[in-house]
Amino acid sequence: MKFPFRLGTSSYIIPADILPNVYYLAGKVQDVELVLFDVDGGPSNLPTPAQIAELHSFAADHDLTFTVHLPLDLRMAADGGPAHISLEKALRVIELTQALHPWAYIAHLDGRDILPAETTTPAAILRWQDQAVQALEIVGSWVGDLNKLALENLESYPLELNLAVLERIAVSRTVDVGHLWLDGHAPLPYLRAALPRTRVVHIHGISEHDHSSLAHVPPAELGAVFAELVSSNYTGVVTLEVFSEQDFLGSIQAIELVTA
Repeated sequence: MKFPFRLGTSSYIIPADILPNVYYLAGKVQDVELVLFDVDGGPSNLPTPAQIAELHSFAADHDLTFTVHLPLDLRMAADGGPAHISLEKALRVIELTQALHPWAYIAHLDGRDILPAETTTPAAILRWQDQAVQALEIVGSWVGDLNKLALENLESYPLELNLAVLERIAVSRTVDVGHLWLDGHAPLPYLRAALPRTRVVHIHGISEHDHSSLAHVPPAELGAVFAELVSSNYTGVVTLEVFSEQDFLGSIQAIELVTA
């Protein structure tokens, strides 16, 4: 399959750590989304500096790029300061992975304090927006380029929450088509409006849960999304955000069928 964009998937396709997954995916995709977690006093999958060096060398030899998913939804501390665990984790991940020259760092905003939106005051929403912009400015300064920080739309969150923030800061966007499907939004109008500023597109099917194989998406709907990406000459990354070999291979087959 030849597209103007780089096709990718997550670093959890086979039941193994990040390095074996990257080895497995070489030749099958052009980008790997590093899905990282680091729980204080609990599990962590953060690569060591030696593993980062190995990833860098292997990627250079196999035409691979990386996107990096920051581990926690970004927010400021309760007092409005920067000493919040989500920012501390983001800094640790950014410092560790910068040697990979990631195509993008993917970020969520933590909007739980203002949900449900219809019961929240305008003053609380404005305060949340101010703090969201401040958090993105801080993390963007660590990345070194606001354009490489890509804000993602989340399921069950009103789309206008992110849009108001995006009007105030020049970060990029991650459009998650699967989240749009999950919430019953038609993806094409949103995608068309967002693409000029979109660095990464996430796509996945919905069965018993989201992040399932694209084989669960009606072919006409899936074909329309890929036709839009191709006709727009989108040159970013499109990530099949699934987490098993079966869902990955099923997604590849579904794409082949609708783009043949």
